[in-house]
Amino acid sequence: MILKVHWRSSLSALVGLACAACTSAQEFSGQRAVDSLQAVIDTTTIDSLRLAALLDVAFAQHSIDPRAGVKAGEEAYALAIRREDLMSEAKANAVLGMCRLSLGDHVLALQYQLKALDLFERLDDRHHIGTAHNNIGILYREIGEFEKANEHLEFWYAIAAGIPDSMGIATASYNLGTVKASQGAFDEALERYYGSLAIARAMGTHPRLVLENLIAIGILLTEKKADHDRALQYAFEALALNREYHFGEAQAMAYLLAGEAYRGSAMAGSDQASEPLLTLSRSYLDSAVHTSKAGGFLVLEYASHKELSEVLALLGEPIGALESFRAYSTLKDSAFNLEKDKKIVQNTMQYEFDKKQAQARAEQEKKDIRQRLVRNAIIAGLVGVSIFLIVVYKQRNRIGKEKERSERLLLNILPSEVAAELKAKGSAEAVHLDQVTVLFTDFKGFTAMSEQLSPKDLVKDLHECFSAFDRITEKYSIEKIKTIGDAYMAAGGLPTPNTTHATDVIKAAFEMRDFIAEGKARKVAAGLPYFEIRIGIHTGPVVAGIVGVKKFSYDIWGDTVNTASRMESSGEAGQVNISEATYELAKDEPGLSFTPRGKVQAKGKGEMEMYFAGTK
Repeated sequence: MILKVHWRSSLSALVGLACAACTSAQEFSGQRAVDSLQAVIDTTTIDSLRLAALLDVAFAQHSIDPRAGVKAGEEAYALAIRREDLMSEAKANAVLGMCRLSLGDHVLALQYQLKALDLFERLDDRHHIGTAHNNIGILYREIGEFEKANEHLEFWYAIAAGIPDSMGIATASYNLGTVKASQGAFDEALERYYGSLAIARAMGTHPRLVLENLIAIGILLTEKKADHDRALQYAFEALALNREYHFGEAQAMAYLLAGEAYRGSAMAGSDQASEPLLTLSRSYLDSAVHTSKAGGFLVLEYASHKELSEVLALLGEPIGALESFRAYSTLKDSAFNLEKDKKIVQNTMQYEFDKKQAQARAEQEKKDIRQRLVRNAIIAGLVGVSIFLIVVYKQRNRIGKEKERSERLLLNILPSEVAAELKAKGSAEAVHLDQVTVLFTDFKGFTAMSEQLSPKDLVKDLHECFSAFDRITEKYSIEKIKTIGDAYMAAGGLPTPNTTHATDVIKAAFEMRDFIAEGKARKVAAGLPYFEIRIGIHTGPVVAGIVGVKKFSYDIWGDTVNTASRMESSGEAGQVNISEATYELAKDEPGLSFTPRGKVQAKGKGEMEMYFAGTK
């Protein structure tokens, strides 16, 4: 099932990106180690000790609390830059890539890992070059580029074997096993996992890698070999080991594995034995749901609810099964965004490849043209050359006009900063923006109007409204992102960050609302059908970039987008509904007023503080 692939793929978040950032021989793992290292960070006045401790905290946190890992990694990066410590700068990039992968941010993860590889190559550090290839190989595996993943991982395995580096060999074996499992080569995957587990156990200093192998082996045993009893043994061993180290994601995985194995045993056994086994399965799946939710492990929570709904149905508890299935369904949107990020990385990689191919073809075409021109000039003589020059002049003039037209079209599609980068480099990198304000609009009554108007008149109405919205967003320096049916999406504070994005977007929303209200009044007076507008606004971080290589467009992704959409759907016609995050930025703006709505239920988000924005 696709679901199983999804939750299995999150295994890489713990160990898949291995020790490129670890600064000591002993792997730091568990909350106790984090606490000890934090004490060093809080007390030391020696920059070199502080830097080493920050890197180790970031490494340890990537599987415990990746957001805390990002914070420590960014502080380590800033300190490394200040000290002009190139090795620490490279390690900071590597560990930030690991934390971003744990958060499901494949775009930033790839950027950090490529930067780390470049720095390690400049330092000519073969060991770290190998670990960087390992990290990039895992990212390729995450987006389904298995052949490329194998190439990078085998490169690391060869380096580790030549040093020799036992931890490197064990990590490479584990990662190659995950690729083999993704390709359906389950026996080869088990062989790799068993080898990695044996080395990790013998070393006795890398509990995280032991845990990963135990869970990975258990998954294959229960899902592909139907050996549920052995799978349970591995799940129980993982849970016992994790009682000492407290890796939240590994604990959730082990609970999920145990629940799945008990369910498999129940389905394979007699009817009399099935109910007790299903009850045990339910218990472990309940624990998987709670642990995943507490740790913010979206994919695991998604998978656990799906499994739990099926087990509850088998136990004859339809209400509980329905509740779990609904929870699973509400998480699908966010899980889908993770998959979209993978596609962005894949498109970026493909775009770079196509760009290099196009450059090679262009160079060859230039050579061919030069050769033909020389030959024709010699044959045609002076008269031919004169004619040729006239044609070239006209052609250049035509090309100049076409270029100007193309540039105008490009600026109509993309922000000017992104268009300039695309023209200068042939590509535009996706970027993470810490704070932007996203606006969603939707027309209430649009479906009813579509049944009363001809398609031509309906599209004319939409065109009139969206053209007005385009003028309003341009007035307030807001970037239009896209239209989706009768919905309109825009954002302030990008691609160039600013401090006024929240109030700019709110003021633009008022003008959009007023434009629709004026149109409604005219149509009511004329006895024509009309629609009203709901507007929702939320502020938070996003990833922004260009999607695809044909008919590409500038777009944004992240939970901020989902939340802004929920603000719109949770609002009311004729109102501008904003989140608490936007309110905090705009509350002191002169001329604006805000009506608290209290906590309002938002689909997939639970209860959220919301406000209706207005003018004084």
